[in-house]
Amino acid sequence: MRISASFATAALAALLLGLTSADAIAEGTLQKIERTGEFVIGYRTDSLPLSFRDGRGQPAGYSVDLCQRIGKGVQQHFADESIKVKFVPVSSDERISAVVDGTIDIECGATTITLSRQERVDFSLPTFVTGGSVASLRESGIQTITDLDGKRVAVAKGTTTEQQLRTFLSDNWIDAEIVVVGDRTEGWARLNQGNVDAMATDQIVLIGLIMSSPDPTKYWLDSEIFSYEPYGLPVRRDDADFRLVVNRAIAKVFRSGDHAEIYYNWIGKAGIEVPPIIAVMFQLGALPE
Repeated sequence: MRISASFATAALAALLLGLTSADAIAEGTLQKIERTGEFVIGYRTDSLPLSFRDGRGQPAGYSVDLCQRIGKGVQQHFADESIKVKFVPVSSDERISAVVDGTIDIECGATTITLSRQERVDFSLPTFVTGGSVASLRESGIQTITDLDGKRVAVAKGTTTEQQLRTFLSDNWIDAEIVVVGDRTEGWARLNQGNVDAMATDQIVLIGLIMSSPDPTKYWLDSEIFSYEPYGLPVRRDDADFRLVVNRAIAKVFRSGDHAEIYYNWIGKAGIEVPPIIAVMFQLGALPE
């Protein structure tokens, strides 16, 4: 059987294209970083004091500081090669997809480690622990979470808080109207404008929002939490080599005691002591080499 030259050429091109696509899929994060010369970190702009955009338009916060240390760890991994650390903003509903499709190499913010999310991404060692809570304006008269009955509560889409809040309200027979907003910044603006009566999100984020307000005394914050939210940094699934570089950098921060300075700079200076559960997390994460 005689095969024409044009058919053979087309078949060879298709084969090479298939190999190229397979290679791209198989490329690990470290290989991608080495090829591009960039370590791309996605960060949240609305998760103060963990991850936000500061007054100069730069990424800042507790999680951002940890990711800066990870950036140094990535640079050390490549020894003499020059690796540029690049921060790009991501929203709550796109952050996981951005890791999956390789738009970013790691997400740096306030993302809860969940089993369902681990169907799509892996996570670093835990970096923080908090829980869902509620804040409102003191003038609203809301003093407990049960006072939300008949009230409007803002919650950001794409967050674990949304489902946890729905479950908590249902289990406790609290008939509140849940108002799903684009992100926490929008929810906080609506609260201050009086368009909603309260806002629900992770307690540490609410603390950050209150801390950054011109008059923190105008807000009420529920001291109780209605969910368990262990934070980690999402990375590509089944990429053990890169995850090890990430975890090695985090463990080094915890072992060296540098985490105390990072915590104080963003949280402790507001008078918030390290909760026992976070102190234990620091100890458990200080893995030896």
